[in-house]
Amino acid sequence: MGYTKEQLLARLQELQLDFTKHEHPVVLTVEAQAKHVGHLNGALSKNLFLKDKKHRFYVVSAMAKTNVDLKVLSQRLGLGKGGLRMAPEEALGEVLQVPLGCVTPFALVNESARCVSLLLDQGFKTQECCFFHPLSNDTTIALNARGLDKFLSSIGKQPVYVDLEANPPVGKDQPPDLASLVPSDAIAIPGQPDKAAPSQVSDMNHAPVNNKSTGVTAKAVKPSTDVRKEKLSNAVSLSNSFADPEKYVEDFIERTSSLVLSEITEENVKQYGEKLGEVISNTIRKKLATELKSTATMFKNTAYSEGFSAGTRQQAKRL
Repeated sequence: MGYTKEQLLARLQELQLDFTKHEHPVVLTVEAQAKHVGHLNGALSKNLFLKDKKHRFYVVSAMAKTNVDLKVLSQRLGLGKGGLRMAPEEALGEVLQVPLGCVTPFALVNESARCVSLLLDQGFKTQECCFFHPLSNDTTIALNARGLDKFLSSIGKQPVYVDLEANPPVGKDQPPDLASLVPSDAIAIPGQPDKAAPSQVSDMNHAPVNNKSTGVTAKAVKPSTDVRKEKLSNAVSLSNSFADPEKYVEDFIERTSSLVLSEITEENVKQYGEKLGEVISNTIRKKLATELKSTATMFKNTAYSEGFSAGTRQQAKRL
């Protein structure tokens, strides 16, 4: 059972933090919260609960007016353009132990969130006070960055403030500037496969986020020429795998690991008991067999194609 609002407020008082409490009706957006505390001097916040492909979780706490581009942030963490997305709805209860609309840095007080990485907007440090929900979105508390830092230090979290609107180049000679903030441990969520939390309420009081990479839109069927281009692109990508076998092996191991974690659920443990290992082994064998056969065939076809091209080039030289 996670911390309650009352327990959190009691802890803040024990730490002798200077904060004020404002009670109001339940709110789910920054705009709704602003109707109750927007007239006060301070910065409203939006808080995003995110995950990457390796089941590592992040809370990004930003000022309401800060533009958070998830593609850029993902690259700065060294995760690639599409490495971040909204965390599944189940993770709110399993990891942060808060309901929708209540994500804040204070949720990291729960032991289940010990491996969650926290990124704070550096703009908070210039504000007289900042507004956050204390694990419940029917209340807002106001405190300054020093008070937030003291709270985070008390739970073993080192406060890290970041310019969330920066877009530094990332390349061979310019490593990701936020790579050190990637959590070292993944968190397995038992139950069904990931179902992303609704973006409009996935943070504690959500403001628009530039996240085109996570949008899903209907597209018309591509013309046949585009299909051929797509297949050619896939073939080129596969050909590159020959030059980077370590990456291919790493990706394959990652997919296998994710598959194993998805099968280890409370329901399966209760149902199969000591035979769970055998059941998981059979499941992995079935699910990966088709993929491996397809990959092997593509490798073979690519090898044939490259061999043919090499032979053609060689004949041209002799002529």
